[in-house]
Amino acid sequence: MIGRRRSHPEASVSARRTEAFTDGVFAIAATLLVLGLTDRSLGTIATDAELASALRELLHPVFSFVISFLILCLMWMTHVRQFEWIVRIDDAGMWINTLRLLLIVLVPFTSSLDTSYADLLLGRILLPINFFLAIVLGWVQWIWAVRSGAITDLTPDDARRLGRASLSAVILSGAAMLLSPWLGSAAFLLFVFDGLLTRALRGADAPVSPPAADRDRADGDVGGRG
Repeated sequence: MIGRRRSHPEASVSARRTEAFTDGVFAIAATLLVLGLTDRSLGTIATDAELASALRELLHPVFSFVISFLILCLMWMTHVRQFEWIVRIDDAGMWINTLRLLLIVLVPFTSSLDTSYADLLLGRILLPINFFLAIVLGWVQWIWAVRSGAITDLTPDDARRLGRASLSAVILSGAAMLLSPWLGSAAFLLFVFDGLLTRALRGADAPVSPPAADRDRADGDVGGRG
């Protein structure tokens, strides 16, 4: 690939610990999201009608929680797919990942702003901006991985096609951010088109082969069963 920069092996380390740390941060951020619901008081409830009315007032906070949780899970899935291929990571890669995690841990805060101040412009747009920047850094991380030589089992064409999946999320989160002043977190419903957009960006190419280590394990399983 033109312009590819390869790190010297001694300047990089195994990506496994970075992968595990990132998994933990995603899990914590997703768990903290629910605090935006648990710290909201329903007031004094004496009848079923009063409880139903109080729960209706929680519809927007619950919707924001569900949307934020699902988008976080989509980002985690992208992280999982990327680290199936990334085997080494250098300082630049770790810093890109660290900045992305900084934005990930801010999601519970910006989500709480969306639930508490949805009638204000800043309350509506900060969560979409937060997600957009985090998703962009996920895309940048894949570009770094390809150019740094952190991926060894992919052809340049396969690497570009996998990168288009991250590009799909960038496009949709950017559109959601632009629509958020009017729609708020409801703009994230655009992500229902993620699969269609990803397939459109990838085109009709052949599926990407699994990493060599996975292929070796599969061959060993087949041989063992034989």
